[in-house]
Order: sequence, then structure tokens, then C-alpha cells
Amino acid sequence: MAKLITRSEDSKLTSWYFEIDRRLLGCILILIFIGMIFAISAGSVSAERISKSWHYFFIKALPFYAAGLVTLFVSSMLNKKWVLRISGLNVVVGILLLFVTLVSPNVIKGSARWVEIASFNVMPADIMKPGFIMLTAWFLSMMKDKYGPDIFMNKDAWRLRPLCWWSYFGIFVPVFLIILTHPDLGTSLLYLAVVSGMLFMAGLPLFVIPIIGGILVMVGLFAFFTMSHVHNRVMSYLGNGGDTYQVDTSVNSIRNGGLFGCGDEAFVKQSLPDAHTDFIFAAIAEDVGAIWCCVLLGLLLYVLKRLVENAVTARDRFVMYAAGGTAALFGAQVCINLMTTLHIIPPKGMTLPFVSYGGSSLLAYCLLFGMVLAVVREDRWQK
Repeated sequence: MAKLITRSEDSKLTSWYFEIDRRLLGCILILIFIGMIFAISAGSVSAERISKSWHYFFIKALPFYAAGLVTLFVSSMLNKKWVLRISGLNVVVGILLLFVTLVSPNVIKGSARWVEIASFNVMPADIMKPGFIMLTAWFLSMMKDKYGPDIFMNKDAWRLRPLCWWSYFGIFVPVFLIILTHPDLGTSLLYLAVVSGMLFMAGLPLFVIPIIGGILVMVGLFAFFTMSHVHNRVMSYLGNGGDTYQVDTSVNSIRNGGLFGCGDEAFVKQSLPDAHTDFIFAAIAEDVGAIWCCVLLGLLLYVLKRLVENAVTARDRFVMYAAGGTAALFGAQVCINLMTTLHIIPPKGMTLPFVSYGGSSLLAYCLLFGMVLAVVREDRWQK
């Protein structure tokens, strides 16, 4: 009989196994496995539509699945110093690629948010999410250490110096504007929502809520009047003409699945654009039905619950902000994707984390969750 692993063993791998948040890690692995399954099912439909073999998207995604799993496990074994170093490199690379999108983008479906690297299309705004959250968490914790609990009303925190609000917004605002002008309203608003959530975790006064709301309204109005695709999607959502084919097909696909799904007899998803990416939840619903979709929703909610619990119970302020920021990003992106699929909001072109086909998104989330697992593990077991 194989020898059972006990806590008394001193190997690094054994320590990692007992100290890691295994429930959160297990949920992530299940989500990735679900994504792999439907990269074949939903991806085969999308592949046939462009005259490719049924396994085209699955084969294309295999290197990203392999790299993502390695990234997830390796990054979960890091310490805080290495997490911050990799986060800094991640943000620098992401910003450099964002500048590439300004001069030599790979335009896909009218959006200049892609860069082609070694025949793969990567999205810089996706790639830099892990580093952005980790460095924001580090910045907020350092600001608290230097300026005290009230970092928003302390005048010293607003003086021009290396560690101050101007240094943070001097980086964040240009990045936000570049993403917005790609145009990519969904991702830019996602970044703004995550920053706002992390700032409120750090004690941002409640009277700022109307100000942030006003900024969101202004950004929305700017996009509505200057970006034709945003204007068309909003008008279509309001029922004033325009193309609603995507969302109508998505809703019909979910209805056709019923409670138990159609399996091999699913046919609506064959006409669903982006069935393997933005609208993968609709394809899953038609294949396996509403009951199993509720199980998937429960799994997504449990991931969010574990992140929130890790943030609330953290001893290190940095870990609290990191886990909380990850929860904000994950929760917001899941909500946007599902509300788009159900036609509750206009289409935003955003993936379902770990499940949708997309190399940049998968690698970014694997790195982010790996680093969160690492800092939570270190915080929980440090002496």
C-alpha cells in the first residue's frame, strides 16, 4: 500500500500541499477542465463555420492549457517577494504591449486591442490584470504603512513624491485611456470597477461614490457618442433597431437546452457567433441544460466565496487587498459575461474566466490565482 502523506514530512512539495487552499485550487482545476471539454463541443461548431476541422480550436488552445496549468502551480509556490517581482515584470510587459497596440495593432472585429506574437493573438489588457491587482494591493498597503489609516484625506499622501497618489494615477489613467480608445469599453470599465472596489476596501469615503458614478456615466456617454459599435449595441438593446442576432441566438440556445440539455441534438448553437468564447455559457446550457448550468454557477460562486473568505481572514493587509481585488475582478467579469449572454445588458465581448476559449485570458487568470494562492498560503502559515 502506498505510503500516505503526513504533515510531519518536511519536503517543500508536502508543505505546499498542506498549506495551499486546496478547495480554491480544486475549483479552478474543475473550471479549466470544463473549459477544455467545451473547447471541443462549442469550438467544433465555430471551427466548422470557418471551414476548419472540428478540433481546430481545441488543438490551438492546448499549448495555452499546458502553459496555464504550469503557471498556476509554479506561481502558487512563490513567496511574496517573487510575486511582487513577477507582478512588476507583468505590468511592464503589458504596458509595452499596450503601446504596441497604438502603433502596430492586430485589428480583430474592429478592435485594435490585440498584438500578434509568434502567430498567436494576445490581448495586453488581459495579460496585465494579475500584475495590476498585485501592485495595486502592494501600493495600498504601503500607503497605509506610510501615511496611516486615512490615506485619502492625508495631505502628505497627495504631495508629489515616489510613493503618493499621483504616482499611481500617473500610471493607471494612461493605461485606462489606451484600453478605452482601442476601443474596448468593457475592459476599461472592468479595470475602473476593480480599482474602485480596492479603494473602498482601503477606506475610500462613501461620499466619493457619486463621483465615481459620475465618471462611469461620462465614460459611458463618451463611448456612446464616439464609438459606433457601442452606440449600435445600446440602441439594439433598447429595441430601437440594430443587429440583435447574437444575443437573440444566445437566449434561444439557452431556451432550447431546457432543464436537461439537448446533447448531440443541440442545433441553435450552430448559428451562435463566438459560441466558444463570449457566449460559451449559452452553448453549455444547450448541451447540458439548466440544471448543470446551475452547478456551474454554484462553482463560480464558491470560487468567489473562497476569495472573499481569504481576504477577510488575512493577517497581512497586502494579502487582504490582493484577494479582495481578485474577487472583484473575477466576480465582475463573470457577471458581465453572464448578463451579456442572457441579454440583461448590451454585449461587451468578455470571456467567462477559465471556461471561455482564449489564451490571454486563461494565462492571466492562472497567473493571478496562482499568485493569490501563494500569498494566502504564506500569510496563513508564516510564523
